[in-house]
Amino acid sequence: GTFPHGIDILTAADYFAVGNINNCYLTISVYIASFKEYTHDMIDHLVAMKINHWNDEIRDLATKALHNLTPQAPDYMASVLPQLLQSATSSDLHRRHGAILACAEITHALYKLDTNRPVTDVITSECVEGFKGIHQTLLDRKQYRSYSGELMRPAMCTLIEKMSLSKLPLKDDPIIEGWQWLIDDTLRSLHLVSTPNREAVRDTAIGALAALCEEHYQTQPGRADPRIQDLLVSQYVAGLKSPELFSRCSSALALGCLPKCMTEGKLQQILRSLGDACVVDRNGAFTEGRRDAVRAVAQVREAAMTSLMEVTLLVISTAPELLSPELVEPMMCCLAQQAAEKIDRYRAHAGQVFLRLLHCSAPAVPHIRHREELLSIFPLETGTTVNWSAASQAFPYITQLLGLAHYRYHTLLGLTVSVGGLTDSTVRFSSQSLFDQLKGIQQDSTALGHFGDTLLKIFKDYHRHDRVSIPLLKMLDMMLSTNCFEVFTMQEDHPFCLKLFALCKEEIKKSTNVPKIRCAIAVFCGLVQFQGPVRKTVLSQLLLMLGHSMCSVRKTTAGQMYEMLLTYEDVVDEEVLDEAMNLLSDTNWENDLATVRTHRNQISDLFGVAKPQLTAKSSLPEERERDIVPPPLKGEPPLNSVSQMFC
Repeated sequence: GTFPHGIDILTAADYFAVGNINNCYLTISVYIASFKEYTHDMIDHLVAMKINHWNDEIRDLATKALHNLTPQAPDYMASVLPQLLQSATSSDLHRRHGAILACAEITHALYKLDTNRPVTDVITSECVEGFKGIHQTLLDRKQYRSYSGELMRPAMCTLIEKMSLSKLPLKDDPIIEGWQWLIDDTLRSLHLVSTPNREAVRDTAIGALAALCEEHYQTQPGRADPRIQDLLVSQYVAGLKSPELFSRCSSALALGCLPKCMTEGKLQQILRSLGDACVVDRNGAFTEGRRDAVRAVAQVREAAMTSLMEVTLLVISTAPELLSPELVEPMMCCLAQQAAEKIDRYRAHAGQVFLRLLHCSAPAVPHIRHREELLSIFPLETGTTVNWSAASQAFPYITQLLGLAHYRYHTLLGLTVSVGGLTDSTVRFSSQSLFDQLKGIQQDSTALGHFGDTLLKIFKDYHRHDRVSIPLLKMLDMMLSTNCFEVFTMQEDHPFCLKLFALCKEEIKKSTNVPKIRCAIAVFCGLVQFQGPVRKTVLSQLLLMLGHSMCSVRKTTAGQMYEMLLTYEDVVDEEVLDEAMNLLSDTNWENDLATVRTHRNQISDLFGVAKPQLTAKSSLPEERERDIVPPPLKGEPPLNSVSQMFC
């Protein structure tokens, strides 16, 4: 009359543990079923009572629980499949839905128990035929339509995915064509699916497509059936131009999910088509389509890096003379750039590919610039001892490439979006590694000069490319605030400061991008540490920003200038420092322009800088602000037209 293993079960299934339904189905159920007294009863209960539950979430959890329970009783679970196959064509929608998902999960779980044997050693041929027959039965009954279709389509796509992952022997079977039709029809019909379910239906179809292509469309390992490859790639590329938004989105994601074998020889066509789909059209429509096209490009870029490595290794083993310096040198630079960027997954992949090519010795990849220095930075063991997806481990190695002239530009370009990014850990570790590298060359004015020139070149090359220019401004602010260019500040009107100021001013000219303007203001405040007349020029620019037409810009400028005066006390005379700081902090910079410009002019007098002058009249506040002319830099012609003015 005792409760078998009662104390153990009550300890595991306590009040708090059962409060989480996911934990109940996916974890506690497995623990209880580990006691043989409960194994079969647990499975029977899920099959009889839960996979036909009215709640979608319960049905889904029940099928996943069956997946987790399969290792406890694989033979018994296989014996349940015929019962589930009968329910898979039931007239009851919920029972049919749960049974199809349960067949998919159990079959995949049985396959994973021993991947070295075919799953058909465990399940009967009748079950395999039953799996194949579900699709045609549903199609004949028209059960892919309306609300029934919103459950049947993702359930069948899950079945297709799991059957493919389980390597069910269906090579050249007619059912593959039927499954492909279902996937394509689902992706074409997304506009008919209710909004709450649309994304889930699409994602299951994309998952099924990826698994189906990987398992059934290869004539031999790594080589796709050319007929199927041409058909699918052409179909999804054409779908990118569909007038239907959801067809565009699904076509982009379909191209992104294709396995490497399906993109061989088609990479340029796919990338070109996805690139065209990312472009904003004249009406600004199809935003979601452009979003999914960008996601797909990211997926194909990772496959491209792998393919690049494999092709390179193949060429050097067969015809190394084909690898010219014009091919190898930019390839290694681009990999270095990817290894320095902000997305952990792609950074790690690029780092591994870079190291594989660098350390290849049978034979070695020719024409790698600075090979000896690279081998010193990246010894052989870094391929296994360094976690390249961890920013704390990767960036201390990557930043050392800044010392090699050939890799400096691309490495710094990649670092720019990491240091000036949004992810705290990436920003922290990338910036710390960069600053440590710069500290090592503080006393070497030549090396620091080369770094500064590279930084300015990137700024110029990516002028108004916000993906780079905004992170670059953030990175510059951090560099200036940590005195990375202290050796330059000792020289009056150092060329680096003059060029940087001009580039910053040009970057925000006529801009209404407030985040970018705020970043530029922070850089301007950092530039006042430089000696010479350039300081007055920078102060004049900041005073212009204090009279900007947008009150948010004025408030930001005032706050930044207040901190600037706290940091660099020699900017103004000590006698007027307190008065200047009080004006900056006490003035309501949200007042009308006439009022705030009066206070701004008072600050100009205290700084000993000429008041900004209006050169023309305009009815619009924005245009009036643009009429203010900053003093020219040394050697720069004076501004004499509205089109040349700052903002």
